[in-house]
Amino acid sequence: MGEGTYVVTGGNTGIGKAIAIALGKLNLHVVIVSRDPHRGEEALQEIRTESQNKSVELVVGDLGTIKSCFRLANVLLEKYQDIRTLINNAGVWQTKCVINADGLKTTFMVNHVAPFILSNLLLDRLRQNAPARIVNVNAGLYIKGKVNLETTPYGRDFSMFGTYANTKLCNVLFTCELARRIAGKGVTVNAVHPGVIRTKLGDTTGLLGLLLRFAKLFWGKPEEGAVAPVWLATSPELEGTNGKYFDLQKEMELTEAAQDQKLACQLWELSAKVSGLAV
Repeated sequence: MGEGTYVVTGGNTGIGKAIAIALGKLNLHVVIVSRDPHRGEEALQEIRTESQNKSVELVVGDLGTIKSCFRLANVLLEKYQDIRTLINNAGVWQTKCVINADGLKTTFMVNHVAPFILSNLLLDRLRQNAPARIVNVNAGLYIKGKVNLETTPYGRDFSMFGTYANTKLCNVLFTCELARRIAGKGVTVNAVHPGVIRTKLGDTTGLLGLLLRFAKLFWGKPEEGAVAPVWLATSPELEGTNGKYFDLQKEMELTEAAQDQKLACQLWELSAKVSGLAV
């Protein structure tokens, strides 16, 4: 992988910012997506300085609703003809159940539906610049996930830990189904657990929040979490690798739930229906 535009969602903080810095140091054209324009601009200047790469750019975009995801995709398509890699890094771990304007649980929206929409809307552009890649930044907790298509998308089974795991399992199922659909067409998609990394995911108040902040002192730094996603996005040895799940840089066998092709197809159909995509 070489020239072309590398899009990183959630690129203004945590692992996403570290990914952007690492890609920038490789002299690649990087576009970070940030919901907050002010935080995005601050991150942009930091990324440019640390990577010594002035070609890093910022696009302001929100992954919280279907409409805003379509708007973001349209902006990216209008501005960049050479999109080569999409890194779906943005994710949320909410401590309370929040339902968005589409009637979807926000965690489900950001962790699953947003990557589904962006990947599908940018797919033709990626094919035009083949070989191209999609990298889904996932989490090892997906193995604890359970997906019920009548409850998971809508917050009816919300729990602080369970919902995060459930939506990450959705993302793995999506990765596998997308890989099946695009096999041999010049674009690959893989998922990766970047490690247990010190970010703001799951931060809360009270005693639980205090304990979590203490535990995070022993977790890895964001730059450590960037290593595996950047490797998946750029390494020549992974050319043609499709539909795999990596724990850091080690390919792992998927859980039985993640290999459920019937569930993956049903999730795809539901995702297409709620997002209004004919895919």
